[in-house]
Amino acid sequence: MTITSRQPTVIVRMADAGDLYMSWRWIGNDYSQGASMLPEAPITDAIRQLSGALPNPADPDALERAMTTGAFTSYDSEYLVAQALSRALLPSGLGTQLYDLHIHGVRPHIRLQPSPRLAQVPWEIIAPSPELRLVDIADVSLLAPASIVHSPGRTARSWTDTRDQPVVAVLDPRIPGYRADSMLGSVLGRMDADAPLSRRVAEYSTQHRLVPAVDDPTEAFRRTDIDRRWLGKSLREGASRLVYVGHVTAAAPESGRSEDAELHLACAADTVGFATPTRAHRPLSAKDLLLGTHTLTPDPLDGSQLWPIPSRVALIACESGGDLRFTEALGLVAAMINGGAELITASRWPLPTDFAFQRLAAASATAHPLQDAICAIDSAHEQPDPITTLAEWQRTRLTQWRTEQSIEHSPILWAAFATVQT
Repeated sequence: MTITSRQPTVIVRMADAGDLYMSWRWIGNDYSQGASMLPEAPITDAIRQLSGALPNPADPDALERAMTTGAFTSYDSEYLVAQALSRALLPSGLGTQLYDLHIHGVRPHIRLQPSPRLAQVPWEIIAPSPELRLVDIADVSLLAPASIVHSPGRTARSWTDTRDQPVVAVLDPRIPGYRADSMLGSVLGRMDADAPLSRRVAEYSTQHRLVPAVDDPTEAFRRTDIDRRWLGKSLREGASRLVYVGHVTAAAPESGRSEDAELHLACAADTVGFATPTRAHRPLSAKDLLLGTHTLTPDPLDGSQLWPIPSRVALIACESGGDLRFTEALGLVAAMINGGAELITASRWPLPTDFAFQRLAAASATAHPLQDAICAIDSAHEQPDPITTLAEWQRTRLTQWRTEQSIEHSPILWAAFATVQT
């Protein structure tokens, strides 16, 4: 191997056929390509351990278990899950190549295309050895589905061309028909000007880059006017990034309908759209973003015309990256890519709120893990290399998890986020 200033990059692809078939190739031929068959039984056991540690939206008691007795509540039990994932999913050939780079002081970029069965695996935390996690030795991102990236008519938006345009922020919108303490209620709780995310909003406001424009940073939260019409207008006027913090209702993998994933804005029930209304509200579905008003209005418009998606998108919501669990990924991540995005950070599983950390897991009242994560992702999306910046943030959180071992530093939150790149 020749050490250069260029970051080595390896493309890893996976296919399920009972056993898992994994192949990898290094861009620029830094190493030889490889392939491996990984047996089904250890993978099944590792995924079972992981699933048992995560919140499950179908079980109302699962969040409390995950936050109080689950494997991700202590460092030792979390490490056992990470070790099982590593043994099941990291081929020895690829592991040897990564270790060789590590001892030479080189941190590569791993670009993964997981199979649907492995879409929730937090690759960053898998443990090749007791003192190392994958994120210690590599930057990790996910490959966008090639069928979406190369779909006819897609207009990709370049960060280089749009980086100075406004940041469109949808921050905990008020969902019609739902109280703040209900199922689709407030994600962030009552915000004050000193909260971490309020301070972040204030910075953008002084730069006149935030949409909606606000005089008081707390006015950006829990708005009633941020519906799909507002979002479309704001995006059509030009945006560098979209930041969404709120609720997503993921489609169940067994349904086979990833396009039914729903983003919840302040849309009333009489709004035109494909999703079924719930109470006084109609969600914005991935199908809406893909098809626009096709078959719904006499003069239909494509989704990419109604909602031209900017180069970078943060979807901070429960299972916002859930379409990767489908063989045909046509959910919110795919819809954002189809609309023009080149990079999306989304969640692999349901996200605990700051309130859940404090009430269920006895975290400090001054701890704001979710807000801190939102700020870190938002800051990374402003950088030339967001993948490396996000990995650095995760390495910082991992160090705190190792040393402090307190619940607010658990990977139950920071390892939930994956970044998909075209």
